[in-house]
Amino acid sequence: MTAPLTVRAGRPAGPAPSRRPAPLPSLTGLRFVAAALVFFFHSSFFDPLTNPFADRGQAETFQWLFSKAGWMGVSFFFVLSGFVLTWSSRPDDTVVGFWRRRLLKIFPNHIAMWALAMLLFAGAATPLTSWLPNLFLVHSWFPQHDIYISVNAPSWSLCSELLFYLLFPFLVGPVRRIRTERLWAWAVAAVVGMLALATAVTLLVPDRPRTPEGFPISAAQFWLGYNFPPGRLFEFVLGMLLARLVLAGRFPRVPLPAALALVVAGYALALNVPFLYGFTVAAIVPVAVLVCAVAMADVEGRRTLLGGRAMGRLGEVSFGFYLAQYVVLYYGRVHVLHNRTYGALGGVLELLALFLVTLALGQLLLVCVERPVMRRWARPRAHAPRTAAVAAGGPVAESSGRRP
Repeated sequence: MTAPLTVRAGRPAGPAPSRRPAPLPSLTGLRFVAAALVFFFHSSFFDPLTNPFADRGQAETFQWLFSKAGWMGVSFFFVLSGFVLTWSSRPDDTVVGFWRRRLLKIFPNHIAMWALAMLLFAGAATPLTSWLPNLFLVHSWFPQHDIYISVNAPSWSLCSELLFYLLFPFLVGPVRRIRTERLWAWAVAAVVGMLALATAVTLLVPDRPRTPEGFPISAAQFWLGYNFPPGRLFEFVLGMLLARLVLAGRFPRVPLPAALALVVAGYALALNVPFLYGFTVAAIVPVAVLVCAVAMADVEGRRTLLGGRAMGRLGEVSFGFYLAQYVVLYYGRVHVLHNRTYGALGGVLELLALFLVTLALGQLLLVCVERPVMRRWARPRAHAPRTAAVAAGGPVAESSGRRP
């Protein structure tokens, strides 16, 4: 029996848009760019040796160039989640229906890549205490490094996404009730919260012993400052607030070239601030501006390269691509290529080959796992009672505004 839900049936908990918001195809395309940044971040490691360049100078330059790309890409995804869920929320959705769609969106792909990683390499070296939390996407709640970074490493972010989905039906009402003139103050407060968290972890958590990856912080600092799901709520809630600002016409019109330049500046800042501040704080304002600028371009009907058919298709593959990348990089580099390194041209060609294999595996997940599951189980049954509606909640395809 389903426990009674606390959200009032059939009524939004605050002001909701009177008409359906515009689709956001350019944000779909931008998702793939963010996923590609994470790919190149993971491909630049020395331990495990996913960096393909033999020349030490070239290898270190490649690592330095993409050393913050993973952090920025994940931060973008978290902001985007809050933005799109709020943008496409509907007053007639149900809490259970919303949760069902979100679980079906992430778990089948995750389980497929979890099983493949266990079969190819992780099963032989991962104890039950690590792979079981990973399977159920609760591993980022554990402070032990061999648990929160285990099996298919990028899956840690899904622990945070699960928390976002769990809380969204109960956050969206209060966010909708914020008076329009106070939205900016709340957005600033979310950014200040990220700054406060980074400062607290820097000052209060011991910086020894260092992480196994060799980062200049401890494993405890890495966990609290980056992996611990509640700490990532600031980005998600910021995305919700940004959606309201754009819907209310309160976000300034920023040209896309200016937004991109701001992102480059934020990335440069992330490269030069103390390590913990490079996770989210340094680039969060540029990421927020870019999300809003791209959304406003779609709303206003301005054509962008991100909104084309090709980028749209790549954006649809981005989730599978994101989950497949580490399996391809780790297994391909370590177990197939045996850590061989190459000159500049050879290294670039290898990266291209691994990128295309990851893209193909992401497409396979989309066609053979994600789409069939969503078609079969994500839609509500026609006779299902509409008890306990989500307060103006319920996203859809998490980038375009179309229902699954």
